[in-house]
Amino acid sequence: MNNFEQLIASSRPTLVDFFATWCGPCKMMHPILEEIKQTVGDAATVIKIDIDQNEQLAMQYGVQAVPTLIIFKQGQPVWMATGVQTAATVVEQLRKFA
Repeated sequence: MNNFEQLIASSRPTLVDFFATWCGPCKMMHPILEEIKQTVGDAATVIKIDIDQNEQLAMQYGVQAVPTLIIFKQGQPVWMATGVQTAATVVEQLRKFA
């Protein structure tokens, strides 16, 4: 992903979902991510990164299991969680960094 560095450099928090198409829990995260997007609106950016298509990026950020969620603020990771997370948990974290 060529513009990844630009996306995470924002002063607005960016939630990155590192996922894989073959991952069951990743599929469970999809509707949760949609709920998060609707809840936070323009206060944060939400993007998905397929680890099989972006192996280098996944390695760079220490992604060892999927789904892994990382919140970036001004290019720096400020929060990370592995496994299915609730929308409320992620929204709470995003609001901390908004």
